Amino acid sequence: MKKSITIFITFLLLQSALQAQVKTSFGDEVGTLDGIIKAYYDVVTVKKGEKVSYQRDSCLHVPNPSVGMARKGKDGKVKLQLITLKQFHEASDAALEKDGFYEREISRKVENFGAIYHVWSTYETKNTADGPVTARGINSIQLYFDGTRFWILSWVFDEESEQNPIPKKYLQN
Repeated sequence: MKKSITIFITFLLLQSALQAQVKTSFGDEVGTLDGIIKAYYDVVTVKKGEKVSYQRDSCLHVPNPSVGMARKGKDGKVKLQLITLKQFHEASDAALEKDGFYEREISRKVENFGAIYHVWSTYETKNTADGPVTARGINSIQLYFDGTRFWILSWVFDEESEQNPIPKKYLQN
């Protein structure tokens, strides 16, 4: 009996260790939720003069993911713009290369059911690693765990403003 329990516990520990070591070809850890969220932020952080790696970012996502941003139009109404990951990179590369871009998570709320996860990830951005905060907002990230690794299905973000402050519950872990 003791031997069976020991074998079972060893199996669980080994399975957990193997799951935590799933990496993309770029070395991003995608076998854990913490790992893929870290990679999600690392991939968009670029120094002035550099570009985001679309190939690296694509390794984190399922094929053809949606990217969305809530934007206030000229009429004052909020509209959701949905684009592909490739379109997002094409639209943002020039600005990121010119100024640099550092985005980091400052708080996270996670909900999941089975293999489906929803992450409310509060962020802040800067132009340089030690520069002033230029913006804050919330990323709504939808993920799927296939039993081995996490995949990003889609994400949508909205920036903080005077009219749209981040609720306190999204600033606490």
